[in-house]
Amino acid sequence: MKRFLIASLLLSLSFASFSQEVNVGDKAPVFSTLADDGSTWNADDYLGDKFIVVYFYPAAMTGGCTKQACAYRDLKTEIDEANAVVVGISGDNIEGLQLFKKANHLNFPLLSDANGEIAKKFGVPLRDGGTITREIDGHSFDLVRGATASRWTFIIDKNGTIVYKNTDVDATKDSDEILKFIKNNS
Repeated sequence: MKRFLIASLLLSLSFASFSQEVNVGDKAPVFSTLADDGSTWNADDYLGDKFIVVYFYPAAMTGGCTKQACAYRDLKTEIDEANAVVVGISGDNIEGLQLFKKANHLNFPLLSDANGEIAKKFGVPLRDGGTITREIDGHSFDLVRGATASRWTFIIDKNGTIVYKNTDVDATKDSDEILKFIKNNS
C-alpha cells in the first residue's frame, strides 16, 4: 500500500510539473512542432516581430473546429495587417492536418501536438485522442488524433508575454475577438 501511495504521489507531482496553467502576464511557453506542411514551426521565429495567436482546438474536420478555422481563414488579411500570425494546434497527426487544410482552403499553419505536450505547457486540459472518418473529394479518410485539447486561445505579444487568454472560446467569434484585442493593444 505504501508503494502505491508513493507512486501515486510521484505521478501527480510529475504531472503537475508538466502541466502548468499560464495566465496573462506570464512568459509564454517556448515550443516548436511539426506543421501541416511537414516543416518545423518554431514560436521563437516570430518573437520580437509579431503577435502570435495560438488557438487550441479539439479535432480537425469537426463542426466547431471547422467553423473556427474558416473564420480565421476569412480574417487572415486583417490579422496580417495587425502584425500577427495565427497557428491552430490540435492533437491531429500531420496527414489529418493536411486534409483539414486542403478541404477548407486554410491559409495559416496547423500544428500537430499529437502527444499533447504543447497543450500541457499552456495548461490546456486534455482528453484521450481518437479517430474519425471523413469523406473528402469522394474518398474516405481516417483522421487520427493522439490527444484531444480543449478549445482555448492565447495571444503572445512581441516580447513573449501572454497578453490574452480565453478558456471559454466561442468558435464562431474567436477570430473577431482576437483581432479586436490586437488592434486595441498594438
